[in-house]
Amino acid sequence: MKAKKLILTILLVLAACFLAKSLVYHDLYRLQYKGYILESSEKYDVDPYLVMAVVNTESKFNKNALSSSGAVGLMQLTESTAKWVAQSSGDREFELSDLYNPKKNIEMGVWYIHNLQQEFGRTDLVLAAYNAGRGNVEKWLSDGELSKDGQTLSKIPYEETRNYLKKVLAGERIYRMLYKAD
Repeated sequence: MKAKKLILTILLVLAACFLAKSLVYHDLYRLQYKGYILESSEKYDVDPYLVMAVVNTESKFNKNALSSSGAVGLMQLTESTAKWVAQSSGDREFELSDLYNPKKNIEMGVWYIHNLQQEFGRTDLVLAAYNAGRGNVEKWLSDGELSKDGQTLSKIPYEETRNYLKKVLAGERIYRMLYKAD
């Protein structure tokens, strides 16, 4: 009888731990605007789990997020980047207030990721460019101390960008695990 109670207690504790872990992960890696993310990801051929991780890392899904550097919205686009994306993508109706619109912000951010993918190909370089700017990544790739072959980075000089890559790539794996079956 004591063995059955012990086994039942252990099973209940394990179930509670699993549930708590799942709740914590779903809170830390919540998912809003899934439809917009899937729509834009399909349109521009970008991994939706990568987009989820970028949005979570950039703004924690806060559509009104505003950084100290002036980056706006879910995907934290700066005014200059947003204007460039609008011009390059042929969006003649873009207004800066659109950056607070979740659908528009996600679409512009995903278009930008797609554009970076076309230039750099590799996800690590794309994310580095999204965070630090494409000009910096181009400069790093041409620096023999940072890139031996001009196509991969052996070192990223910005600590913020190194941490950003780690966070987004870990987030991508977690989003894939949590939401793959949805």
